Amino acid sequence: MANETTVKANDMSDEFIKKDRMRYVKNKLSGNLAVLSIILNALFFISIYKSNVGQYYYKPLIGGSIVYNLLFMMIVFLVSEGSKNYQINYSYIAIPVALLQFARIFIYPMMAHRATTLTTGVEEQVMKDGQFIRLVIYLVGSGVCLLLSAFIGIVKCNNLKKHIESVEKV
Repeated sequence: MANETTVKANDMSDEFIKKDRMRYVKNKLSGNLAVLSIILNALFFISIYKSNVGQYYYKPLIGGSIVYNLLFMMIVFLVSEGSKNYQINYSYIAIPVALLQFARIFIYPMMAHRATTLTTGVEEQVMKDGQFIRLVIYLVGSGVCLLLSAFIGIVKCNNLKKHIESVEKV
């Protein structure tokens, strides 16, 4: 019986130490996932803007896309820094931004994949299958990383909050 109590006390002590350690260590996993989301978005950004198939991309939509990409990277960088410091509001901000990444699949990648343009007298598909698949992977990966960052951040923030409340009661 005493041996069983010692095992339970050790387990509780280990769990307590893990939770208490969160007060002094940054939430690197959430922060790094958000940064990975930015990197995948940058790869998307580069792949779209290096394409030059006729005059297809020279439309006002490209300006909006550039502004969105810049805003996305700034917001997600703030999410990364906020979630590293266990600020739960930044994790909540990450969720709609991640959902926008999924919605973006239906803007440039889908539209350009379906479109054709006339170059040197020959009709050509604006975005070939390989580039389309790569762009979809970048956007889905970016969105998934950001959602994971948000959910991990929310769980860790709530665990830390409960732990701090339990310590303050003692």
